[in-house]
Amino acid sequence: MTLRISRSRRPGISRRRFLATAGAGAMSALAIPYLSRAADRPVVTSGVQSGDVGTDGGVVWARADRPSQMLVDVATSDSFANARALPPIAALPESDFTAKMLLENLPAGQEIFYRVRFRDLAHSAIESEPVVGRFRTAPGDRRDVSFVWGGDVAGQGWGINPDDGGMFTFTTMRKHRPDFLLHSGDAIYADGPIKSEVTLPDGKVWKNVTIPEKAKVAETLDEFRAAHKYNFMDEHLRAFNAEVPIFVQWDDHEVVNNWSSSKQLPAAYKERNISLLAARAARAFHEMYPMRESIAEPGRVYRTLRYGPHLDVFMLDERSYRGPNGPNQDTAYGPESFFLGPTQLAWLKRELLNSRATWKVIASDMPLGLIVYDDAINKKGSEAAAQGDGPPRGRELEIADLLRFIKTSGVVNTVWLTADVHYAAAHYYNPDKAQFQEFDPFWEFVSGPLHAGTFGPNELDNTFGPEVKFIKAPGLDKQNLPPSAGMQFFGHVRIDGASGRMTVTLRDRTDVALWSTTLDPKPV
Repeated sequence: MTLRISRSRRPGISRRRFLATAGAGAMSALAIPYLSRAADRPVVTSGVQSGDVGTDGGVVWARADRPSQMLVDVATSDSFANARALPPIAALPESDFTAKMLLENLPAGQEIFYRVRFRDLAHSAIESEPVVGRFRTAPGDRRDVSFVWGGDVAGQGWGINPDDGGMFTFTTMRKHRPDFLLHSGDAIYADGPIKSEVTLPDGKVWKNVTIPEKAKVAETLDEFRAAHKYNFMDEHLRAFNAEVPIFVQWDDHEVVNNWSSSKQLPAAYKERNISLLAARAARAFHEMYPMRESIAEPGRVYRTLRYGPHLDVFMLDERSYRGPNGPNQDTAYGPESFFLGPTQLAWLKRELLNSRATWKVIASDMPLGLIVYDDAINKKGSEAAAQGDGPPRGRELEIADLLRFIKTSGVVNTVWLTADVHYAAAHYYNPDKAQFQEFDPFWEFVSGPLHAGTFGPNELDNTFGPEVKFIKAPGLDKQNLPPSAGMQFFGHVRIDGASGRMTVTLRDRTDVALWSTTLDPKPV
């Protein structure tokens, strides 16, 4: 559930006023004793998270181990002097004891500290140990902005291996002190069991931390929930979540590989209804992440996140509204060709047109110009937007329509960020090299996996003229490399506050800068 601190619609308040209004809440926060009977206390099971941060606040999340009330104190310093105690909200079995709260009316560009406890609903005098997190609200002025992005976590059976250091790409990213993580999807692999051991080609053994629910594909609501909770067991991920807000979207593996309405489920599934699996997966996904929820369409993933004067992020959902993963060769637009779908496409055009930010980052869970087959073995069917060389057809019709709109409407400084294909790349889309030419040139940057098997490279589709400016992939003779092979990637974006210039750097998990470019913005 979500709670608003204030009904104010102002973009934010000053730090002085925030502290002045916080004093009364501090007394109530300090008056609550922390009890010492550890065995009786509720437990914060999966750390804390924040997300969907704007100029005046963001969402905080935590999970308890029993029916509880989540208690949140918020302050502008880690001492929690003059902390504001917020009204409690319930964490119940119906939401797997998760709770999230929207913190509003915070000062812009301010480091915010929050402290989470859970009060046992059966014994109101008993509370958990507090867990502290922090985030920085989006700037109201033109200061520097820094963020990281990537996707693909615990895929292909590569889980938490303490001998390999766990998911330490998250620690590498955390060292950059980013303002947020743009998570490009495949946050879990619901279709990927985690075995206790995997023998590598060189004879070495990869040893996973395991839980019973990850011994099979996820089919029940509790099994989908468990896949998310498994990832939260990693110490690097929990530490990252406590310090870096997440802007999250989903892709296929939150449900099952390459899912669409036409998905034929493998024999491992007793539940044969793909729509029911997707509904369960969606509920678990929304329970487990600190997203701002839509009243107009509960469960909606696509949304606009405004992060100060220099940056708007448009989070896409390329799963919920797509047509079937069939041939997708139609030259006339219709339901079979849907990728974003008409409603989401109209929303994106409207939001891009209304944006006054220097940079418009389009967060796409799949790359535009890389061919991803629904049936990879036989190279049949369409999983992504690309349909192969030639003029637009099938799902490419939506992309062509969008790119034409961006050009004719005078929208400038669009950049596409994506993951999905499990390697790092930089693509420059050049209309002079394209079959469809009614668009302005733009960049697409690919990163990931954050912690999964490494694959690629994929075939390029010349419809929109992508040129490969950089690529780091294992080669077709070496697929599904484990994280221990070192080919785990993330992207880092820095926007200079004074000039508005955007620098994009592709890095590996040891923080080696593999490739970088700096983009000059056009006047908005």
